[in-house]
Formats: sequence, structure tokens, C-alpha cells
Amino acid sequence: MVESLEPLVVRHTHRLPSPTGPAGEGEVAARQFDAALMSVGFKLSAPLLRHLSGLSEDTVVDTAVRTLRTVREMVGDHVEHNVYFVDFPANVPDTFDFWMRCITEALDDSKARPGVLEQLRQGVVNLLTLPSYGRYQHTYAELLAAHDELIAAAGDRMTVLHLGGALDDEVTGLYLALAGSATPLGEEGLSDLKALAGHCASGPQPEAIPVRENRAVVNEARLKVGADLLLDTVTDVLRLACALSGGDVTLQEPTRFRALSRPVRRALLAGLDGVVGAAEAKLADVHAHREEFKRLGERLHPHEYPRWPHAAEVFAVARGELTARSFDSRVEELLGAGDVVAAATLLKSAPGKLLRALDRLLRTAAGEEEREAVVAAVEEVVGSVAGRVVLSVREHLHNRADEPGHRRVFINRMGRAWVAAEDRPSLPAPERDRLIAALDAETRRRLPAPGHLLVDPDVLDVALPLSGKATAAGLGVLPRGSVSPVDGELLRFFVYWKQTERTTDYDLSALMLGADYETVSWLSYTNLSAVDGEHSGDIVDAPEGASEFINLRLGAVQGTFIVPQVNLFSGEGFEEVEESFFGFMLRDGEQKGRPFEARTVRMKSELRGPGRVALPLAFLRGEDGRWRAKWLHLYLKGTPTSNRVEGNRVSVATLLRGIVEREQLTVRYLTELMADATTGTTVWDGTSVPDGPVTYIGLERPDGLHPDSRIVTLENLRDLIPD
Repeated sequence: MVESLEPLVVRHTHRLPSPTGPAGEGEVAARQFDAALMSVGFKLSAPLLRHLSGLSEDTVVDTAVRTLRTVREMVGDHVEHNVYFVDFPANVPDTFDFWMRCITEALDDSKARPGVLEQLRQGVVNLLTLPSYGRYQHTYAELLAAHDELIAAAGDRMTVLHLGGALDDEVTGLYLALAGSATPLGEEGLSDLKALAGHCASGPQPEAIPVRENRAVVNEARLKVGADLLLDTVTDVLRLACALSGGDVTLQEPTRFRALSRPVRRALLAGLDGVVGAAEAKLADVHAHREEFKRLGERLHPHEYPRWPHAAEVFAVARGELTARSFDSRVEELLGAGDVVAAATLLKSAPGKLLRALDRLLRTAAGEEEREAVVAAVEEVVGSVAGRVVLSVREHLHNRADEPGHRRVFINRMGRAWVAAEDRPSLPAPERDRLIAALDAETRRRLPAPGHLLVDPDVLDVALPLSGKATAAGLGVLPRGSVSPVDGELLRFFVYWKQTERTTDYDLSALMLGADYETVSWLSYTNLSAVDGEHSGDIVDAPEGASEFINLRLGAVQGTFIVPQVNLFSGEGFEEVEESFFGFMLRDGEQKGRPFEARTVRMKSELRGPGRVALPLAFLRGEDGRWRAKWLHLYLKGTPTSNRVEGNRVSVATLLRGIVEREQLTVRYLTELMADATTGTTVWDGTSVPDGPVTYIGLERPDGLHPDSRIVTLENLRDLIPD
């Protein structure tokens, strides 16, 4: 069982659990393993290579087979990436000429000719009815034969795999890290936590599980092994019931509750009874999810268990038969009466709610005295607020500066985004500055003394991962709002999808915008080539999987912004297809190679969102002429079908402007706070590392760090967020 969890460790930590087996002469096999990894942009660390060299050849080969399968999937090399135009990016035709060629070929086809002639008489031809349009005209083997081998370049990606500990220790460590995360996990993280929790439920547990969704997943595993449940609100029980029914523990989507066994029903009812019995006021939490509790009550049959009367009260509140006044209603009543001071005083008993209501309280306050009461309340209880809330409010206050034309960007937990003009009154500068100082001081107090701080400068502009839902699963993916340098002559986007049942057509496009966010040009299936790049050709059906690419020469791009997007034209959505992912590669001009080359991939992210238009990231040209990536992880609602880049230019430009104007809290912010307590700070130059223990913060872990060092990379960046 534990062996099946090894890929999770590799994906999350870039460590290979220490392979075990008989000693032997495995050096040759280990070097062959290393060479195979390098072909897909990975490499064994020196200690891992030495360890494998001392094992038997069979052990090394078995380890290589498993690991190569995992890393190829991480980078998107586990599928065959074919393209419509076999010579892409060379010999991509003019769009109109290509369409006319498809029509000519259809007229030469006796089966297709009558239908095409009828369409021509009507003056409109549907490209999807042409036999040679949108379907591969050559095999993958023929594609490979048409391209020269990739020439190695110093800029190719090389991700190092490090030697881990024993498999059980690595699995337990990963479980404790995910379960005890101070920030919510993304969809993949929750799924991985569920697999780990099933194995680790009887072993060591984190000191605390602050994120409620994580607690639900852990409780499901604990219930199965008969361990005590971790419950302190009635909503914890509701989330657990959702987990047991295979539903959404975030409570964003409705769950259809399954029939539950008697032991499970007893456990849930006992949990509800214990929570309410200890604090009757927690019945008020039922109001936020009344309908869900009603449906759960139909499955639990609380009337059959009179020994748990408090559990029955939960469902009585849900049905409206019992009154339980909510905390929020009391706050609203005070604010409705204009009593801001009383509202702030009441909110001190719920410090997180106080900080979330801070902007409204300051705007509602009648004068300096009331604003002083609000600020004083925050200063009194800020030490009891979760670290990610402290940082979120700090970021919010920074972006509440009074700037003309400022835009508000709204992004929900599913990645849906929209923009509105800022119509709220500005916050008074003295109170705003005082609050920022208080939040900075509280964050500094919670940060551990780092000792010697070693920082990779490339990580400084990475946004703090205040929620795992702001980062898609994948390789080399940064949190929403991060900025990272782009170095290379050729930028190539790719999308891959494989439909589940229905014919599905995704369209990769790239929109180029000017400095004022006006449209300059675009590349898509309706505009296959331009002075700055080429499109690989439209694929309209993916029963065996399909890929599309866009190749851009960065020096020739006329605009200031490049916005790649994936438009759902028809068929299954991003959450319905069997698989879908997006990424980009960087190459030097003379590298040649196939359309997809794993070691040139800089980022590969899963496409799993609720909208019909995916916006993974954008590229910005700075005043220095250099390009940088701005990470978005957004989904537009779009239209049910036929989404095209031409139809969403305005909405994309408006959204991008709002995102670019908003400033994120980044790793730089925390390292500057840490610097006050360090014994020294070194900016890593990419070569030598200090001899003693350090706190290292960077994109990837370098070789040679002292074994007692604390290491924070992209894989565990959430560990920077203080509790």
C-alpha cells in the first residue's frame, strides 16, 4: 500500500524516498537512469546518484521505471503531442489559403462533395464538415521523423531530484505537512491528502489542523480506523458527511448524501451532540448551511437516537422549528443602528470576523473617535487571528490607497474573476497606516528566527500562497499574482486534452495587447500565422488526446502584453474531460526539436476550473524590454459554446488591467521582516552555499546545504505563512 504513495512524495517534495534493496554494482544503471531523466528535464542529485550506485542493477532499474513514469507525467511528457501541421512551426500556411485547400480537398471527396456544394450555394461553409479539417493527417511517428533532434542549451530546464529518507518517513512527513497546512489546499492537494490520511490515520498527527477542509478529510480516515474525531463546530460534522458521500468538503458545491451505515450515523450524531452540548451558541452556525443540514438529517434519522438530544436540535434549527440567533445577525443589527463601537466590541470575540469586517467598520464610523475604537479593537485581538487572514488584510489595506481610476478585482475560490470600478470611500490614511504597522508587527512576531537567511533572488517576487486554491496543480507553477522572469528567444504555449465521452474542441489562442490594453493582434485557428508567431493548427476531436501549440518570437512581438488562453469551443468542460493541461516552453532560436520537448518546459499546469475560458498566466514586457510572466489561474464564464479569442478581447483586457494594477504580498515582504532577526542574509548567486545551517528560500533546493538547514521551495512555500 505505502509503495503506491511514492509518486505523491516525488511530486510534492522532489525527493525520491531512499530506494532499498540488495547491495550491488548499480553505477552503470544509475548513470543511465540519470541520462534518461535529463532527457525530460530532471536530474539525480549527487547524493542520490551515489546511493543508487551502491544498489543492485535490478533495484536501480525498478526505481528508474517508477520514477520516470512519475516525472514524465509531471512535465506532460506521458502523452503523444501531435500537431496538425507536421512541420510546425515551419510551413504554417496562410489561414484563408488553408481553408480553401480544405474545401478543394472536400470537393475531390465523392462523399463530402454534395454537402460542400450545397453550403457553397448558401454562401457559408462550416469548417467542421470538411473531411481534412481539424483531424490529424499524419501519425505521431511521421511527426517525429519530420523534425531534427533538439540541440541542448544551457537554458534548458533541469529539475533536481534529491535523496529522501525511508518511504514510510517521507509519506508521514508529507501527510503532516498537508494536514497541518495553515492555508487551504487545492483540489489535487486535497485528493492527495485523502490518500495519505488513509495510510497515516493511526500514526503521528499534526499538532493542529487549522483548515476545515483538511480536517474533514482527516476525520474521514479517522472514522474508518475508529479514532476520535476532531470536531468543534457543527459545520465540521457537515463537511465530514460530505467527505463520506464523495462530495465537496469546501461546501461550494451541493453534495448528494449517500445512505450511511448505522455506525457512521451514530458517530455523526454523537459528534453533533458533543459540539452543541459543549456550547449551545454553536447552533447558530446551522443557518449558513440550512438546506444542507436538512438533507443530512434525512439520512441520519436523529429521531431514532433520543440519547443525543442536542443533535436533534441542529436539525430543528435547520427546519426553522428552533430559534438560534446567529452571531452575524447581532453584528448586522448593531451596524444597522449605526453603533460601530458596539459592533467592534462584539466582533472582538470573533477576531477573524473583526479583521474581515475592518474595511466596512472604518467606512461606517462616524468620526475619529469611532475609528479609534475600531483600530484599538484590532490591535487588542490581532494576536488571535490566523496568519493567512492577517496577511490577506495587510494586502487589502495596501491596495486601498486612494488612487483615481482604481479597479476592484473579485476572484472566488473556484478561480472565477470579474472587475468593477472602486466606488467605496477611501480609508483615512492615519488609521490605515496604523493598522498596516500593527499587522506588520504581528507578522514579524510570529515569524521564526531564521538564523542565517539564504535567499534566491528569483523567489522574491513570488506571491505568498495564502490559499492553495490560487495555484493550479502542476510543475513550476507559481501562486496567482506572482511575477517571474522569462529568458529565451522563442516562447511556445501548449494545451493537451483528452475527451471522456463527447466530441470536444479546445482552442489555444494568444492575445497581444498594447500598453493601454488595446488589441494589437492575436494568434488562433482563425489567424494561423503573423509576423511574431505561428499556430500549430486546429484540432476539433480528441478521443485519443489532442494538442495545440502557439510559437512566438519574443523579439518580434509588437504588444506590451501576451495573454494565452484556452477557449472551450464545444464539448466537455475543463472539469469533465479525462485530462487537460496547459504549459509553456522556452527555447533558443537554433535549438530545433519537436513541437513538444520536455526539457524546455518551464511550466505545466492542470486545467480544472468552472469557466469556459481559461487564463493561466500573462506575459508583460517591462520598461527594460525584458519579458516577465504574471500568474493568473483564472477562468472566465464565457458562453456555452463557440468561445473565441475575438469574442472575449474586451473582458480579458479589462481583467488583466485590474490584475496588473493590484499589488500582491510577496516573499520579498516576509524576507524583509525576517531580516530583522537574522544573524546574516545572503543573496544566493547560484553557486556556493554557506557551510553552516541556513534558512534557504528559493525556487529550487540547491545541492550542498547543511543537513540542519530549513529549506523552503515552491513545493512547500505555504510553510512560510505563519500560524
